[in-house]
Amino acid sequence: NLFQMLKWLVKYGALICVLNTILQNIERKMPYPLSVLADIGDYIFLFLMFIFSFIILVNPELIRRVIFHKAFGFLVLINFLNLLYFIFMHNIHDKEAIEFMLARGVQFSLFSISIYYNINYYKNTFFLHVSYAIFLMILVGLIVEPNIFSGRYQGITVNPNMLGAFSCLAFSILFLHESKKSNLQLFMLFIFFIISFASGSRAILVGIMLAFLFKYGFSIKNLGFGVFGVLLFLLVVNLQLETSINRYASQGLLGDRILQYEYGLKTFLNKPWLGYGLDKYSYIDKNLVPINLRGPIKGAHNGYLAFLVQYGLIFGGIIISIIFYKSTVLLRKFYRKKGNEVIYLFIISFALISSLFESLITGINAFHTILFWFALSFLSYTNYLNENKYN
Repeated sequence: NLFQMLKWLVKYGALICVLNTILQNIERKMPYPLSVLADIGDYIFLFLMFIFSFIILVNPELIRRVIFHKAFGFLVLINFLNLLYFIFMHNIHDKEAIEFMLARGVQFSLFSISIYYNINYYKNTFFLHVSYAIFLMILVGLIVEPNIFSGRYQGITVNPNMLGAFSCLAFSILFLHESKKSNLQLFMLFIFFIISFASGSRAILVGIMLAFLFKYGFSIKNLGFGVFGVLLFLLVVNLQLETSINRYASQGLLGDRILQYEYGLKTFLNKPWLGYGLDKYSYIDKNLVPINLRGPIKGAHNGYLAFLVQYGLIFGGIIISIIFYKSTVLLRKFYRKKGNEVIYLFIISFALISSLFESLITGINAFHTILFWFALSFLSYTNYLNENKYN
């Protein structure tokens, strides 16, 4: 019945939200029926936003008990800053700014509610389901386009970097998961590893090295993996491919990012105090970019600079401070603990590092962005439970 369906959505809304990013990031030029999956993903996103808005509005007790829970206070504070920014900088006719503010608010509330009512699932099983879903997406991509080394491989996703984010995170969360690996899961790890490098994303080099560091620390075993990594680098770098290793060897980790940083910084300095608006996330003002560079310059590719462009120094500085404060507290609390919490720590750490050269932690529907905010929320509530366990 309707009540049972709503109860199920409350518990698994965050899972649906995360998995739906797979659909939303499928290339719309794919052959039918793959071409319609991105549209279906958009409809699912709108449905989730609507149904959770309805659930929240008809249940004020939910707001008091869950959304305003101490563990989720940092999310409430960011939503309040978004509202305050909207009042100062926008008007009721700024449709895209309203959509961003409402989507962010409902998404944060959805995370809080799902974690509060289903924390054991998100601790033990959630990541296995996510890795299986990404594995299925990659298998479909291999059927559609089996030649993974003819240029930068993107499978059925919108671009190679997006596929790299999916495959690298899927590899890392399955690799770090505390469960004993089955033969299928070992095969999945191999596929995720190969696809990550085939995507040509340089960020995956950071992600995979960080995953091994989280798994084995500074140990003899990791030293052995390091030697293997060097040998792999020397082997692949001389091949005429566009893997992550080849692109790193030819362009370094940042490559063309320096030029994008330059115009991202110019955009920020053009409106330094209050920014360009809620709807201008991952934004560069093309009026400041020479005509011959407007094609390659698509965004600052820096999450922190993106925040400053969007919100300005005043609001953006506060939000970045909240992120770093919460992340630092949680890293300190969980750094030496065992269990699947280490996966959430990895997601946070990888996001904070890769935001230096990708526009993470800003938008709404990017896979790693959603996992970053969810990880902060999960560990914040877990930390609250740990601190009050015997009180």
